[in-house]
Amino acid sequence: MGKKKWPLYVMITVFVVYWVFMAITPTNRMQWLMENILLVSVILVLLFTYKKFRLSQLSYLFIFIFLCFHTYGAHYTYQGTPFDVWLKGALHTHRSYYDRVVHLLFGLLWAYPVREWLTRAGGMRGFWSYAMPVAVVFGFSAFFEIIEMGAAYVAGQVGQEYVGMQGDVFDSEKDMGLGLIGALIAMILLGWKRKHGETKLAR
Repeated sequence: MGKKKWPLYVMITVFVVYWVFMAITPTNRMQWLMENILLVSVILVLLFTYKKFRLSQLSYLFIFIFLCFHTYGAHYTYQGTPFDVWLKGALHTHRSYYDRVVHLLFGLLWAYPVREWLTRAGGMRGFWSYAMPVAVVFGFSAFFEIIEMGAAYVAGQVGQEYVGMQGDVFDSEKDMGLGLIGALIAMILLGWKRKHGETKLAR
């Protein structure tokens, strides 16, 4: 890992400014609060583990990108983003797909940081260093869906909007599947690059 920390400081600064801006008058304040429980939890874990275990700049970049997408969805609600307004008009559909995009990005962007942790902290090597990140991401996807279901049960209508099933009884399974697909794509691409010696990502 490089000694220069300025890219991380830039990401932190940009994200804080972005988050504060998006925290102003969100579409649904209660839903915004529920969405930010996840964000705050992730940031706290990263802060408390930073001194003992620092990830590569690339891992922090992936996390930064994902948190930006999540913050965007939290501001507008995952069912009411400008992206969905445009998509509904373009495709003449009633369903919002931004949540699907973020679930795919969850797998795509978190698989690499998870693998880095498993290989550096756990000493994992070979096939399992690619398979386990996929399993971990899939497990977290399932865990988040369980949390969302609990929120829907406890919070009533707000919880229903938070889950965002939009009438699809298989919404949770599709979300988990997209997270799995994203993680598989990330690990397949990484494995291919490592095999062909095109790049060395972790530094």
